[in-house]
Amino acid sequence: MAEYSRWRAENVKEALKTRRVVVISGARQTGKTTLAKQITDKNCIFRPLDVDAIYKSAVDDPTGFVKNDSGTMVIDEVQKVKKLITEIKYAVDNDNRPGQYLLTGSANLNSLPEITESMAGRIKNIRLRPLTQGEILRTPPAFLEKAFTMNFPKQITGYDKKMIFDLAFRGGFPEAVRLNTQKDRKEWHKDYISALLKNDLKDVANINRQNTLIDLISILAAWSGKFMDISPICSSLGLSRQTITSYMNALEALFLFDRVAPWIKTDYDRVGRSHKHYVSDTGFMTAMLGWKQEEILLDVDRCGKLMETFVFQELAAQTDLDSSYSLYQYRDREKREIDFLVERDDGSLLGIEVKASHSVSSQDFAHQKWFRENVLKGKKKFTGLVLYSGDQVLSFGENMLAVPIAALWLD
Repeated sequence: MAEYSRWRAENVKEALKTRRVVVISGARQTGKTTLAKQITDKNCIFRPLDVDAIYKSAVDDPTGFVKNDSGTMVIDEVQKVKKLITEIKYAVDNDNRPGQYLLTGSANLNSLPEITESMAGRIKNIRLRPLTQGEILRTPPAFLEKAFTMNFPKQITGYDKKMIFDLAFRGGFPEAVRLNTQKDRKEWHKDYISALLKNDLKDVANINRQNTLIDLISILAAWSGKFMDISPICSSLGLSRQTITSYMNALEALFLFDRVAPWIKTDYDRVGRSHKHYVSDTGFMTAMLGWKQEEILLDVDRCGKLMETFVFQELAAQTDLDSSYSLYQYRDREKREIDFLVERDDGSLLGIEVKASHSVSSQDFAHQKWFRENVLKGKKKFTGLVLYSGDQVLSFGENMLAVPIAALWLD
């Protein structure tokens, strides 16, 4: 990981200056430990709970384990000993120095039932996602600023549809990125999920039917970018809605899947309120579904699903960086949809539609134009984009642009 400079590094550094506890959370193998080492100095105390002796010390004496009179203590994979969270709370309640603890976790601490003590005001959670294309290419995260100002170059070349799908099949887990063949990456992702369910699932839920859970993962991956209907999933797996929901919550707690909330800040009474589900990494998605790239290119439905999920991952990573931006989606009961809505803290909105094809027409902007005219009614500034696999930036009316998908990561 030394060769990758993570966009989240500055967020973590700034948080350590003002917060007593900072948590870097994210899926296994996203680079949390490496990032923690990169941003701390040699004087910090580093305690990885994956090491058996250190783990046993934390279990036997959690109070002594977290004792920290100066500097920053890094506790790696803190969810493995949940009692440490309570001890850290007691420690920082009696000492308000910022930067006392830097924790990493491969599970969402807020989802763990054993953790009942509130850390509100004491803790800053920072999500580390798989590598973005910008991080791999060492380009800054400039897309959102350019999108809101409509400041794109007239042409963005070098990334046709096949090249973009090459990137999507590769995904963003650092170890998978380093591999050279699709076969090797598929095997890596399969091994990854096996190890995750064997070693980490117990940290978030008591689930014994791991084979069923693997089937569920594949089903959820197939729903990525769609509004999910749980009923047929329950029928196919022979499980109750309550059980399926608990399994889904566990997978989200391990950061394998994400939800995008609906934008409902309107008096329009037919607006949808369902969340949209996405796989957190497209390399993981294609491996679990057993997709072959040459077949996907000929399948319109799977093409669109993969491209939208890929855009989600890039877009979510950039909205994470700045609290001025919030990521939503829109759908109403008349089936009008906007894949993504990014709201800025001044109320301005950016609409984004995703197309896998290399051509765009005015019809691709129909829902965004309707939304601007009938929902916003001129009360908020609205910019509409259609991201596609072509190489030209094209205007389709006032504040409406077709933009190559590569604009997400090219400076």
